Amino acid sequence: MKILRPPELSHRAIALKPSLTLEISAKAKALQAEGRDICSLSAGEPDFNTPDFIVEAAREALLQGITRYGPAAGDPELRAALADKLSQENGIATRPEQVLICNGGKQAIYNLFQVVLNPGDEVLLPSPYWLSYPEMAALAGASTVLIPSSASDGFRLDLDALEARITPKSRLLVINSPGNPTGRVMQRQDIEALAELVARHPNLLVMSDEIYEYLLADGEQHISFASLSETLKDRCFTVNGFAKGWAMTGWRLGYLAGNATVIKAASALQSQSTSNVCSFAQKGALAAIQGSRDCVKDMARSYNLRRDLLIDGLQAISGITLIPPKGAFYAFPQLPERVTDSMEFCRRALEDEGLAVVPGVAFGDDRCIRLSCAVSRETITKGLERLQRTLSQF
Repeated sequence: MKILRPPELSHRAIALKPSLTLEISAKAKALQAEGRDICSLSAGEPDFNTPDFIVEAAREALLQGITRYGPAAGDPELRAALADKLSQENGIATRPEQVLICNGGKQAIYNLFQVVLNPGDEVLLPSPYWLSYPEMAALAGASTVLIPSSASDGFRLDLDALEARITPKSRLLVINSPGNPTGRVMQRQDIEALAELVARHPNLLVMSDEIYEYLLADGEQHISFASLSETLKDRCFTVNGFAKGWAMTGWRLGYLAGNATVIKAASALQSQSTSNVCSFAQKGALAAIQGSRDCVKDMARSYNLRRDLLIDGLQAISGITLIPPKGAFYAFPQLPERVTDSMEFCRRALEDEGLAVVPGVAFGDDRCIRLSCAVSRETITKGLERLQRTLSQF
């Protein structure tokens, strides 16, 4: 009998790594389904329901028959509303044709990388980083150059180290504030100094991932990189979306804004891949962007209380190094010196204590782990107890 072999995979498929955060979440859910008592601090999404007025807007759109194909670049009304939001709230003068509606922030980043990167280009990436950036760069044929930072220094970007790594191959710098996994919020003086550095390197583009812009600790301010300099604006691309601020992760709604020529190319790419984002979901996004921000502020206040609980608990654990996060809903503590393998630590935490957290190696720092406060206060308290018990085994 002839043995059938599976088709050979492409080189890019072989090299591609699956998302470790999704893998851990799936394993935790599988253990729960088996009856295990699992305490998960690995969540990368809000634990709130989408606000009712947004759901109602999408429902009304369905009832009105808004169920057909739409423009690949997005609903014109939504593009105009986002251009106005960027202009008025973020200080980035933006026209509707400079906005592309995508299937989540991930597609916005993917599209941008595909249309501005060529094989041999370099992406400058401050580390720790969101784990999908290097994989998306690789899919575009580019290599990633890491700019390391440490927990002891609050994960501050070292501009001297960054500039030392800029070469003629450097094409794109990625920044993310508020940051995943660290929760770091870049301060105005840091962003202004970075803008001065970028101005010295005219071939360097910048992508600013601002998906957590509304999730800030009290007293913190979000500053969009593209708002700082009119001369740099054409080289800056802003990525954002509705997932985190409005608890709309499953809606898959993100956007990319920047130079109109690049946005047109990214729209053409989208037209040949996924085409338009779900038509009636975009009406929900329109309601979100045009509606009251009270729901967003309420959720942010809740995260602030829970973030403080997580910070206090982590700082009370001997051997943990933590610079308190100021945004998003994560903490990224450095483990004690005796723990040298974050993957092994997280495996034992899950198997022995039923605690799901994400190893720092997924984000470029094997000394750390990522914990989320987008869970109940009871879950945070229970998770901290299990974390301490896991540490005692090392």
